[in-house]
Amino acid sequence: MTALVLYESMFGNTRLIAEAIGDGLAATTEVRVELASAIADSEAELVVIGAPTHAHSLPRAASREDAAKWARDSEKHLALEPDAAAPGVREWLDSISTAPPAWAAFGTRVDIPRIFAGDASAAIEKRMRRVGSRPVAPSECFLVTLDNVLVDGELDRAREWGRALGRIALAQQPAR
Repeated sequence: MTALVLYESMFGNTRLIAEAIGDGLAATTEVRVELASAIADSEAELVVIGAPTHAHSLPRAASREDAAKWARDSEKHLALEPDAAAPGVREWLDSISTAPPAWAAFGTRVDIPRIFAGDASAAIEKRMRRVGSRPVAPSECFLVTLDNVLVDGELDRAREWGRALGRIALAQQPAR
């Protein structure tokens, strides 16, 4: 089985989570971790899709511009990812007409109640269901502090979620 972890990241937290999920998946499958802007189509049997939460949903051009403004504010101590302004997960989802054979969604969001922060993974799930597909596992949110630092233990949790996704996807694959 092959897996692709497809993500976008503004300040690096979602990239770190994507890489940790990839590390977990590597225990059971061949895996690539790629920016959404670099992928037009994938032959992977499992695609794990992730994004940061912006304005309760997926990043869009305007929220990416806002992220660049925040990074320029020296008081915020933020470093913008090199490809942060590129089209991301929202645009990738808008471009697909059929869902991958197996998929799962994740997001990063501020560590406050979901009702106040929103959830990019829920937006990913909603868009994927529109193309007639169900995830192999419930979506997952990974948390960052108000200072934009991953909450302690989130990378380990992401690795474990990746391992679990690999096991679930393998078990659901048709016999060959």
